[in-house]
Amino acid sequence: MKKVLVTVGLALFVLGIVGLLHPDFTYHKTEEVARLGPVHATVKEEKVASVPAFAAVAALVVGLGLTVLGARRRG
Repeated sequence: MKKVLVTVGLALFVLGIVGLLHPDFTYHKTEEVARLGPVHATVKEEKVASVPAFAAVAALVVGLGLTVLGARRRG
């Protein structure tokens, strides 16, 4: 259980740091807009997703807490 807490804590801590340093990321989404028999029309859109600052800070704090708790735990 100790290793799991430390591992999850470190993962959340790193994700929190990444969320604060790089809050916006882009991805591509392909959408089908029309279908006429065997012909398909698709559109590829670029989307932007944002990580809220409070979520990044929360992940950072919870990750730090879990890491400390896992490191202090015996057994």
